[in-house]
Amino acid sequence: MTISTKGRYALRIMLDLGAHIGETVKLRDIAARQEISEKYMEQIIAVLNKSGYVRSTRGAQGGYQLVKQPKEYTVGMILRLTEGSLAPVECLAENALPCERSGRCATVEVYRRIYDAVNDVIDNITVQDLLEIEKGKASDDYVI
Repeated sequence: MTISTKGRYALRIMLDLGAHIGETVKLRDIAARQEISEKYMEQIIAVLNKSGYVRSTRGAQGGYQLVKQPKEYTVGMILRLTEGSLAPVECLAENALPCERSGRCATVEVYRRIYDAVNDVIDNITVQDLLEIEKGKASDDYVI
């Protein structure tokens, strides 16, 4: 499984907005801080906005903000929104067609365990958790 730039950037956008909770943040400011093309960000923020994860405000003082608190968004929510299925094989994806080998396939157990492990990780890390990790990393940079 490889997470695309769309998924990675969506996480960074949500993290940036979470760091500025209660503020309306301009897209160009997020783009500058995150070093992401503003054009590409427009596509990603549209998906986040349409899904109800972020809210947009028009006008000179406009921008974006999270709809909920950072602790209410999991990494899994954001990645599934931007990436679709994270199943390592098609037969484990939601709405997958039945596999004719499912009753005798031993290898599917490997893929199911991988999928379960990935889901366990991404569904138990929130944007708030990432903010705390980021804060810890920033304080590690300042060593006397």
